[in-house]
Amino acid sequence: MSTPNSMPPATLRRRPGDPAPGRRFGRYTSADLFAVLLYVLLPVAVAFLPLERSAWLQAHPEIGSYLVNLGIYGIVFIVTSIAARAYIARDVRILATRPWFTAGILPLMLVAMIVASAIAVALAGGLEVTQNQESIQALAKGIPWWLTAPLLVILGPFVEEYIFRHLMIGKLSRYLNRWVCYALSLGFFASLHTLSTAGFTLQALAPYLGLGAVLVFAYVWTGNNLAFSVSLHALKNLLSVVLMYAVDLSALQS
Repeated sequence: MSTPNSMPPATLRRRPGDPAPGRRFGRYTSADLFAVLLYVLLPVAVAFLPLERSAWLQAHPEIGSYLVNLGIYGIVFIVTSIAARAYIARDVRILATRPWFTAGILPLMLVAMIVASAIAVALAGGLEVTQNQESIQALAKGIPWWLTAPLLVILGPFVEEYIFRHLMIGKLSRYLNRWVCYALSLGFFASLHTLSTAGFTLQALAPYLGLGAVLVFAYVWTGNNLAFSVSLHALKNLLSVVLMYAVDLSALQS
């Protein structure tokens, strides 16, 4: 017979749908700094390369864009994987303790992302197609899916969740109020995807604000679980890849 003193701790008695308790992270490391510097400086360095002088790249702009993005995200992915390997391993073990709940909640979160994005677009007064979206759609026309999928479904989500959730929420909350961290994560995430868009309008930011808000919620709700937010981001991008190539194929068949 149990007594009050023998009751299991609250974390062990937590129901499957309850938010996970947040975890404290260590300080920033040199690997964290190196990853951020690469993420910021590599695109700047590429911008100064005389790529426009290449006749081959002028004739194959989609392939050139793909190779540049693959190179940047591939390099940063290697560094972030090394920096976050202990966190990812631990978070995967946590998710594995409730596999059916994890597998069931991911599609629900994906639906929430779509709904949140649609609401944000409606409140902003409409959708403005960004250069980022146009570039991704152009990839689908010139690059086969089995090449774009690793970039968009594996490399991109891992790198972005590491930087915008793990570093800007998980670790930055050691120094700043957590609500400030949420706002910074959301703002920088949305801004990243609209940097090259002329005007930098609310209509351009809106869909990414909706997506980012759900990613922030998912990360925090699961107790700062990086593996979960990466999985959710990857699932959303996988859906985008499937839709892009399905629409492209149907257009070719018509």
